[in-house]
Amino acid sequence: MNDPRASRPLWWRLYERLAMCIGLASLALVCLSWLPFAAVLHPILPRRIGQRLGRLAIMVGFRIYLRILTLLCACRFDLSALDALRDERSLIIAPNHPSLLDAVVLASRLPHAVCVMKASLLDNLLFGAGARLARYIRNDSAHRLIKRGCKSLQEGAQLVLFPEGTRTEHFPLNPLGQSTGLIARRARAPVQTVLLEFSTPYLGKHWPLWRPPVLPLTCRARLGRRFPPPDDHKAFTRELELYLREALTMNEHPTP
Repeated sequence: MNDPRASRPLWWRLYERLAMCIGLASLALVCLSWLPFAAVLHPILPRRIGQRLGRLAIMVGFRIYLRILTLLCACRFDLSALDALRDERSLIIAPNHPSLLDAVVLASRLPHAVCVMKASLLDNLLFGAGARLARYIRNDSAHRLIKRGCKSLQEGAQLVLFPEGTRTEHFPLNPLGQSTGLIARRARAPVQTVLLEFSTPYLGKHWPLWRPPVLPLTCRARLGRRFPPPDDHKAFTRELELYLREALTMNEHPTP
């Protein structure tokens, strides 16, 4: 497919590269500014106080980051629908996963969010200390994921779990894994779907980190269907995949 930037003026393509650098640098700065505090507080604060503070700090930090993208990088975020979930507890948030920005978008609006993260991200210098303080969950073992996910839900958290398991490769949706259904069944927790829509698949599976965005970039979050706790996780997974595929096809994402 032809690069949509090819027909744009040179000055705008240069701005897109500048915006990319500003965005990456801003995220690094926000994370690094919290890193020493999170690293020091993690071993000394009681678990409940530490995780509450850690989640609040991540929410505030990501809000600042999205604000920078809005003011300096021609990005627009319509996330107001997520505010309806702000005070809900013991809820699984099940979004589609088109971009690396998805977790940032969700955590910026959900003060009780617990994200399931790849082990490599929890060990990452930028994200690791803050994520560990917030008691985010390492996705390196299905058994531990289910056990820790259920524990977080029992404590009243909002478990942010991408049913696809990785960023979408074949739009509108990859085949779903069964972790969401297993956790929902064992924890007796409802599953709230969230539909994330981007104007382009920026930072998607096939979008390299150093490839500039196509600006303006827009992102919208919509609340989808809420599923009650399932009795059969396999049947639930099939139903969830069918629903998400149909809902996303109505507003199908652009392909890279």
